[in-house]
Amino acid sequence: VQLQASGGGLVQAGGSLRLSCVAAGPTFSTYGMAWFRQAPGKERESVAAINWSGGRTHYADSVKGRFTISRDNAKTTVYLQMNSLKPEDTAVYYCAATLWGAGLQEERYDYWGQGTQVTVSS
Repeated sequence: VQLQASGGGLVQAGGSLRLSCVAAGPTFSTYGMAWFRQAPGKERESVAAINWSGGRTHYADSVKGRFTISRDNAKTTVYLQMNSLKPEDTAVYYCAATLWGAGLQEERYDYWGQGTQVTVSS
């Protein structure tokens, strides 16, 4: 599956952004999906994950209550709604897909999008 992320940009602290990740391929509904991020000089970290049906989600502690992951299988798209953004959320955000359930472990994911930059100013 090929993944194309979009929706990043520059926003002030406290603002919101919605990221989208469109998947190319007929079997999107069989994949668990996730968002990861990588800030400059830091390792990539998990943000949120969602299972194939959308019925199960997982969040990193740092984003719980502020970010929401969702998916629309008819549109082969996964979303990340980000509210109450903080400067420490600044990073390149990547979407990823797995056929092995869904979770926050990076090693589950075999397919990666190209990333979209999110910059939060203070």
